[in-house]
Amino acid sequence: MSCNLRFKILLVEDNVTFRRVLKQSLHEYFPCMIITEAVDGEEALRKIDTLLPNLIFMDIKLPRESSLELTRKIKTRHTRIRVIILTSYDLSEYRRAAGQYGADHFLSKGSSTREEILALVDAISSELSFD
Repeated sequence: MSCNLRFKILLVEDNVTFRRVLKQSLHEYFPCMIITEAVDGEEALRKIDTLLPNLIFMDIKLPRESSLELTRKIKTRHTRIRVIILTSYDLSEYRRAAGQYGADHFLSKGSSTREEILALVDAISSELSFD
């Protein structure tokens, strides 16, 4: 378990239940990390510029903003932010598009386990230097 006070995560997900479950799981395993939420792309962009998260979990389908386009904007402005696309639609064309738009990882909500998600966050937080 990692306890990094400087590591910040932004959850961009319009499904309240999924967002709360993910936040709770992350908070239980990483109690020191700052975890913020956004329900759509507009709110996410506002929060990204002030929070400067290290990691963003983003649903592939968001209201008012394409998450792929949002990923491109984020990666253009903040190259060090890691983006994980989450989706219930585990389609090869979505995987390809996520990679083309700059997403670092692509996870299926249906087949990714809690342990896999926590291990990925742990690995990403361990890779980043805060000196």
